[in-house]
Amino acid sequence: MRAPTSQVAWSYHRLINSAYPPIDLFEDIADPQDWLLLASAEVKTNARLAETIGNLDLVPPERRVGGAGASYVMAPFTHVSLDRPGRFHDGTFGAFYAAAGYETALFETVHHQARFCRATAETPGWVADLRELVGRIDIALDDLRDGNFAALLDPDDYTASQSYAREVRAAGGDGIVYPSVRHAGGECFAAFHPDVMGIPVQGRHLSYHWDGGRIDRIKDLSDGHKVYQIDL
Repeated sequence: MRAPTSQVAWSYHRLINSAYPPIDLFEDIADPQDWLLLASAEVKTNARLAETIGNLDLVPPERRVGGAGASYVMAPFTHVSLDRPGRFHDGTFGAFYAAAGYETALFETVHHQARFCRATAETPGWVADLRELVGRIDIALDDLRDGNFAALLDPDDYTASQSYAREVRAAGGDGIVYPSVRHAGGECFAAFHPDVMGIPVQGRHLSYHWDGGRIDRIKDLSDGHKVYQIDL
């Protein structure tokens, strides 16, 4: 059963690992129609370029975006892997996840960073630097916020939610808005194409501290390196 759609008009917040640099092709060449030709020519002399760009074929030409900041919305769709699925993408296609508020974006990423640190037996310390992206979205999305879609919001099992996402995407849907599973009262969306949301600008720059069992502190590198305790 498909959910009803609702107009989602937010300022969105997304936190990403700051280790990933902008992709020059997306940033410098404003017209996406030129990308494939330019990329094909440059890959012949720069074998690493294809790895940097990812798989452009996964994004229909009419749904690509370019210009300053475009890397932030293009990369989640060109760099996909079956080894990195998420709640509403299975690794055969990408999704852009963001939250309606900074705190929700923080809690979502703290959860996933902690899970990664546990899986890799990370040594306690400052383990990850993240940058905040802030942008706008104003579009109709499938709406799971009415309490009737609990199976799609399972904390650990993404089987049903990935199946639903494939259905929505195949039917031409632009994405899904849903209650945050990691932050009570928070709201998130998963967009299925780069042109669904506006290109973001950078906000805060953060560092996460792992104490051996959880992410217990964050440091705001953009505000005098202030340190805040995390209470999940």
